[in-house]
Amino acid sequence: MTILFLIPVCLSLILSSSAQRPEPCSKTSCPLIFCLHIIFIPGHHLRVFEKFSYDAYGQNIRVLAAGKEGNQTFFVDRLLLFREGVSYEIHYHNQTCIKTELKEPFRHIGVPHDAHFLNQMVLGSSSIPGQGLLVNNWNGTVEETKESYLLTFTAFGCVPLYILDFTQKGELTIMTSFFDLVEGIEDPNVFIPPSFCDSVEVLPAKGDGARSFISLL
Repeated sequence: MTILFLIPVCLSLILSSSAQRPEPCSKTSCPLIFCLHIIFIPGHHLRVFEKFSYDAYGQNIRVLAAGKEGNQTFFVDRLLLFREGVSYEIHYHNQTCIKTELKEPFRHIGVPHDAHFLNQMVLGSSSIPGQGLLVNNWNGTVEETKESYLLTFTAFGCVPLYILDFTQKGELTIMTSFFDLVEGIEDPNVFIPPSFCDSVEVLPAKGDGARSFISLL
């Protein structure tokens, strides 16, 4: 009788422990996002500040980026329309536009389904209510390039916080920090290219495709 009693108890413990292990959230809970983020590329001593608009329904992304590389400052305005297969580089100061084929598939912001769960931790303090944020850390490898990544997302809501990309040798190539994330898009016209882009010829795509979501941006 004792053995028969222990069997369901052990099974319940196994099931409860496996249920507590987080599952990859392949898509964020927010299909419409406006946020700010900072990208750091150590190899180029490059820091980029970006305003980022993300529409998972229409598969559109708009990025306004400003940065400094060496003594050169730059500003980039990019609109990515994945369903139309077109990338726009927009220059309002002289009313010009560069249109390029966009062959990469749309990538949802989220944890890939084959990512490995590392640990769960609290950013800030866990001793006082409201002063800490519970997050999950994940890692994995990009199948096409064999490069690795490290992701930090909130445990509740699947909100991105940090994305780190590494070479095959483990060298950090790109570090991205997300902040001031707002659910929704305040101005839906942000995904409509300006009229001076209409008559511009579409150029062939460059390179062999993006290595990751962040390198695409």
